[in-house]
Amino acid sequence: MKFLFLTLTVFCLNITVASADILDDIKERGFIKIGISLGGMPMGGRDGRNEPVGYDYEVAKLLAAKLGVDIRVTDVYGDARVSLLQSGQLDLVIGNMTVTEKRAEVVDFTDPYFRTGLRIIYQKGLDIKSPSDLAGKKVVAGRGTSGAIFISEQVPEAELVYTENFAPNGVLLLRQRRVDAGIEDSSTADYVISQIDSLSLLPGVFVSGNIAMGVKKGQPEFLAYLNEFIAEYIQDGEYEKNIKRWWGEDAEIPDLTQ
Repeated sequence: MKFLFLTLTVFCLNITVASADILDDIKERGFIKIGISLGGMPMGGRDGRNEPVGYDYEVAKLLAAKLGVDIRVTDVYGDARVSLLQSGQLDLVIGNMTVTEKRAEVVDFTDPYFRTGLRIIYQKGLDIKSPSDLAGKKVVAGRGTSGAIFISEQVPEAELVYTENFAPNGVLLLRQRRVDAGIEDSSTADYVISQIDSLSLLPGVFVSGNIAMGVKKGQPEFLAYLNEFIAEYIQDGEYEKNIKRWWGEDAEIPDLTQ
């Protein structure tokens, strides 16, 4: 019994030390490895010089400044966000990742730093008034995303067309009318609709959810540090400022306390 207790104590101690070490490692190496989805503005994209821009990138810059380090960005999307965390190739993901029970089994999530929901985009002229009307239609969705899961569960008769990046790949399919509809987070869907006149947006938001940072499991001190950062981000006004920067001065500010 003493041996078992000692083993468990050492095991827990190792987890705590490993968790503390990640912050020390980041500061010692001078940069943090962050996965950001750069395929869907305004959450994330690239400017004319191919540099990262968008809501998530602004959050990442604030975090790096707090740590006093540089950022090394990896463009991630769908299932890759989780696998790169698990393999240790990323320190964390700030990549428009919705918190789900399935994902929480393999990665740890911070408190939310944004809230969104799924929206359905469709070609003007099609008789689509509800998700059920997508039966028999081609619907583009990001592979491994909550949108793809929603369609497969709620409208199994729809023909899912998977893409690694909804923007630009999925958007291009919609623009070229090679698919009938698409499903993506409201943050991206609203932006796409404002850019392409041939598309319509189905009223309503489906499966509203929290957007949080993801970290590899077993790093409680790192998680606590990130939650402290998020609390400051919201309280000091940077949260509201960042939303208005990308969605406009009249943008609704999601309440993250609910």
